[in-house]
Amino acid sequence: MAQWQERAELLFKEEGINRLKNANILVVGLGGVGSFAAEFLVRAGIGKMTIVDGDTVDVTNINRQLPALHSTIGQSKVEIVALRLLDINPALKLTKVNEFLSPERATEIVTTAFDYVLDCIDSVTPKLNLIISAKRKKVKIVSCMGAGGKYDSSKVMVRDISSTKDCPLAKNIRKRLKLVKINKGVKAVFSVEMPDASSLKITDGKNYKKSFYGTNSWMPAQFGLQAAETAVKYLLNK
Repeated sequence: MAQWQERAELLFKEEGINRLKNANILVVGLGGVGSFAAEFLVRAGIGKMTIVDGDTVDVTNINRQLPALHSTIGQSKVEIVALRLLDINPALKLTKVNEFLSPERATEIVTTAFDYVLDCIDSVTPKLNLIISAKRKKVKIVSCMGAGGKYDSSKVMVRDISSTKDCPLAKNIRKRLKLVKINKGVKAVFSVEMPDASSLKITDGKNYKKSFYGTNSWMPAQFGLQAAETAVKYLLNK
């Protein structure tokens, strides 16, 4: 065991540390949710990871995204997050995929080599295809729903997609999954707090994103925390 994992081993025990070290995780999306999720996973001791995002840091990301600083504006999120993760654990086996996940690639990128998939995408069609791909290939997945327009971290929870409520994104995903005969069996991170409708902004539809809500500094991180916890607990107990 590496010295930096001393506290984790006290909690997870040697067997748990080895399970996490041998696990292979896919994290798609490195924004406010995915960047924190990836870091929580690596600090927990995940030994192999693939990170996917084609975006660069924008000044508007600074209020909520881990790689976003004034000094990193314009830089690749994948490259920034990769450097940070490898600085946490230099032994991490890390694969970088610097691309926006098109609906087609969302179907391709999931393989049975992964023990768990974290869907941290905020665009509906790629998110939907990623979930469908994971389900059809029988790979565990946790999908993060809408963190925007919300304030209360105590109302964030993880349930089966069939049990989500009060989240417009979850409702949309739920309906579209039913069209392909997927009614349950997908873990979802969501909040029962209704989003602030006055904070909604319509976009030009670029990268499959038609609108977004205003977002604070802590809610995306809370969603990422819940997603990472879901994956780690599964790996420790399977």
